[in-house]
Amino acid sequence: MKKESPIVLKSLKEQVYDYLQDQINRHYLKAGSTINMDATSQKLGISKTPLRDALIQLETEGFVTISPRRGIYVNILTMQDIRDSYQVIGALESSAMLSASGQMSRDHIDRMDSLNQEMKTAVDKNNFPLFYKKNLEFHHCFLDLCQNKQLIKMVTTLKKRLYDFPARDAWVKEWEESSIKEHQQVVDLLAKGDIKGAAQYIHDVHWSFVIQEKYILQYYFPQG
Repeated sequence: MKKESPIVLKSLKEQVYDYLQDQINRHYLKAGSTINMDATSQKLGISKTPLRDALIQLETEGFVTISPRRGIYVNILTMQDIRDSYQVIGALESSAMLSASGQMSRDHIDRMDSLNQEMKTAVDKNNFPLFYKKNLEFHHCFLDLCQNKQLIKMVTTLKKRLYDFPARDAWVKEWEESSIKEHQQVVDLLAKGDIKGAAQYIHDVHWSFVIQEKYILQYYFPQG
């Protein structure tokens, strides 16, 4: 007798959400452009209900705006959006680091150090997708330890807004190299047992808009 698959299929709303996310990520739905519900539902062969639910989630996360007058449009990521996101992420990640202090072991610190070395290798090989993947893993080494699901969800959503919606065609190698050095500073502070110092560094340097602004301008506004 054939066993049932343990895989749980995504709901239709989740599939539509993923589709729209991919469309924005690939620049098929550009910032400022409108989303036609009739045309989209017909194209996907679905009713408007799962489409509406997916769009409501995207609006909650800051990626689209649903306006009675203007319709539904993809939000433009402004400098103020980035500034605000850095302030919030810095506060949340530093808080997560402090909360994780009782759970942080030498293995966790070694794992962060190893991931940072993998990031360096990825940058040396101009492999930005791999760098980004390892970068997220680095931060989740301490984020997951804080065991605050709401905090992790907020950080994850803000990072998606910054880096995945939409993905950039180019990257600033100098920024990634600087980020690796900052990660190493965090690792070194943790290795010394200075978790408060590591948390402060994440807040005051790694997620400081003022310190990162020159790279932000190059990455998000290359013609500025």
